[in-house]
Amino acid sequence: MQRTALYEAHLRAGARMVEFAGWEMPVQYGGTVQEVRAVRQHWGVFDVSHMARAYFRGSDARTFLSRLVPSDLAKLTPATGLYTVLTNERGGVVDDIILYEPAPNEYLMVFNAANRQKDLAWFHRWHKAWGMQVAIDDQTEQTVMLAVQGPEATARLSTLLGTELELVPRFGAAFVEWRGARLFAARTGYTGEDGFELIAPAEVGVALWNALLEAGATPCGLGARDVLRVEAGLHLYGHELTDDTNPIEAGLGWLVSERTDYLGAEAILKAKQEGVSRKLMGIRLQERGVPREGYPVLIEGQVVATLTSGVYSPTLEAGIGMAYLPTAYAKAGTPCAVEIRGKPVPAVITTRRFLKGS
Repeated sequence: MQRTALYEAHLRAGARMVEFAGWEMPVQYGGTVQEVRAVRQHWGVFDVSHMARAYFRGSDARTFLSRLVPSDLAKLTPATGLYTVLTNERGGVVDDIILYEPAPNEYLMVFNAANRQKDLAWFHRWHKAWGMQVAIDDQTEQTVMLAVQGPEATARLSTLLGTELELVPRFGAAFVEWRGARLFAARTGYTGEDGFELIAPAEVGVALWNALLEAGATPCGLGARDVLRVEAGLHLYGHELTDDTNPIEAGLGWLVSERTDYLGAEAILKAKQEGVSRKLMGIRLQERGVPREGYPVLIEGQVVATLTSGVYSPTLEAGIGMAYLPTAYAKAGTPCAVEIRGKPVPAVITTRRFLKGS
């Protein structure tokens, strides 16, 4: 099992460690509910160094990446990033990613820890097939990645790093010098809150983590991260996204351009034009209960779907989840139920925007 450069620091902070995607990661410190509230109300920091990070460099880098994603990469300029998906020949989702352009002819991709080897093999497969001038450089183990999130995150981080991060736009990025190291700071996150994701050389990871805790950031684990992303209606690969999931039914049609030169374009554009048989929606319990992945969703007593994700939301004080519902039922306000330990608990279908402004 792999460990991030911050493993010992997590133990010193009282973390409970668990296995996740082949890594030994902190699931919580003081408690998931406390950590969720810290991020919603103040600021917190997550070690997300298990997330995969690779650079694509060369004269053909943009052309190569454009064939792997449905988005228009012409929207990318140096010091910006965008969220998109890797697609396969069937129009399914290989992974969801964030792609940044640190400099001309250089791209940084952050992708899911569980898919690291699968995705790298995918990149090398098409690199060999297309023969383009692009170098693929996996830097996952040479760097650390910290997510600093919450309404106070940007101001606090600006003070700590001595730079005006407030000037960086959403999905913008900047390089920051800190204690002799060069940090990549992107105004992105996975919580529905403002904040930055920092990528730094592994050797300064512990010092950066300690500095954030000393500045008052609450250390947060994977448990809080999952609750926060469900509250924000954000996808997780292996749950809301799979190799057989079309981005249109996943509610990601907004990132699909009119281009036809990427893998799976025909299937995706057909779904976009003709519609889909199911849609990803939110579900909120109307009574007490904790919904979990795999629990049946019932309408008029009949099972119509199963939850792809489910959590108790401390922010809403309610059980919430997501599910792919037949299009006929995929309307906010439709009554339903979630079967929890054999008992149907009343619920209502909602959009995935559980939180206002998320």
